[in-house]
Amino acid sequence: MAERPRDLAERMARRRKPGEAAGDGYLRETFTLPRPAARERAEAFFARYPKAGYMSAVETWRELPGGDIEFTMRRLPSAD
Repeated sequence: MAERPRDLAERMARRRKPGEAAGDGYLRETFTLPRPAARERAEAFFARYPKAGYMSAVETWRELPGGDIEFTMRRLPSAD
């Protein structure tokens, strides 16, 4: 089966070092966690980097075979 463009883009985005800014200025972190831990991690991210100040968002997420969630959080480096 051919790789979808989105899969390729996600794979390439993960090649950046954690916290490295992409060309668009956002810092991204990718996590792979069980669903309850993924929810807790996203909530902690938003508590530390509020949407209003950092334009924080869950950029992508998907459920992997076995139930783990792979997700990428993004934010601006506003106050770093």
